[in-house]
Amino acid sequence: MKEKTIDYVLRTTWQAVTRMYNEEAAKFESTMATGFALLSIDPEEGTPSTSLGPRMGMEATSLSRTLKSMEERGLIIRKPNPDDGRGVLIYLTDFGKEKREYSKDRVLQFNEALKNNISEEKLKHFFEVTDTINEMISNKKVYTNELVFKKYE
Repeated sequence: MKEKTIDYVLRTTWQAVTRMYNEEAAKFESTMATGFALLSIDPEEGTPSTSLGPRMGMEATSLSRTLKSMEERGLIIRKPNPDDGRGVLIYLTDFGKEKREYSKDRVLQFNEALKNNISEEKLKHFFEVTDTINEMISNKKVYTNELVFKKYE
């Protein structure tokens, strides 16, 4: 690419973050997806399996594979949801809670490193920009039939 586009920068940055987390997780025979799942499961109350996918932004097939692997490793257990006979609640085992703390520590360490190297003002602008991008996408303001592009407000 001669010139970097916004989507190119977003994609390559996310790929770098993913690679970094996966390298860190591999030291403990884990993956970023597993760490993210550990952080998405309520450590005390458990979490309905149906809410994990949307919470994590994962497709059902990938989530099923991740949960199966987590269950095989003794990180989680599944129990019937007493409020919904068809549903399942995912609970962390003691081992899962231990690994959750490790994952939480790594995420906080990454965020702290960024905060120590990027000004508060720049981070504020970063969040404003990403909020606008997400809003535009969710409100279908990106691909319109209009020939003239208007500033999104």
